[in-house]
Amino acid sequence: MRPYFERDGIVLYHGRCEDVLPMLPRLVTVIADPPYGIGHDTDYTRFTGGVAASFSRHAPVAGDDERFDPSWLLNLSGNVILFGANCFSDRLPLGSWLVWDKRSPGGGKNVMSDGEAAWWSRGHGLYLFAHTWDGFNRASERGTAHHPCQKPIALMRWVIGKTTKPGDFIFDPYMGSGPIAAAAQQMGRCYIGCEVEERYVAIAARRLSQSVMPLTTEVTA
Repeated sequence: MRPYFERDGIVLYHGRCEDVLPMLPRLVTVIADPPYGIGHDTDYTRFTGGVAASFSRHAPVAGDDERFDPSWLLNLSGNVILFGANCFSDRLPLGSWLVWDKRSPGGGKNVMSDGEAAWWSRGHGLYLFAHTWDGFNRASERGTAHHPCQKPIALMRWVIGKTTKPGDFIFDPYMGSGPIAAAAQQMGRCYIGCEVEERYVAIAARRLSQSVMPLTTEVTA
């Protein structure tokens, strides 16, 4: 299986997770934003009165029509971070939770959820990260959304800084448009990501090609 994109320790594949496993090193940290199994409605024109725009109408998320089973990822690594794990928490052991507060400063209610949670296989703590992300109201990356469930690179920098150390190897089996890849690139981590939808692999490769090359400053707050 040939890489779709490869540069400075960042490797992207277009394909299934199972096909990428032989390429992984023995020790990896898994950071994943998998399909949650909730049949998420990705036609966001429901929030714009039916008016379509480039950011408001997306194809359904692949695999989101059936409940997600995290067991294969738990068997793969001792350091696993799974976004959306509140949707399948009954299939997970005790762990910590990383909570992203998406609201504007001072609180209030978002168009969709006020925040999102990721399960972390280590410890039993609760850690918070505040970064506004509500439609047009965003603390970063204002403009066209590449993916219906896109998350900010700033969030992924925080996650990587908290859950990994320099030299660690990250595996991202559901990379979407590549925010984890971009954060790994900026923080000098090695990374392998894969995605079944080629249009998102192309977007991720373009984002990585255009990004500033590695910044090694840690983000741990």
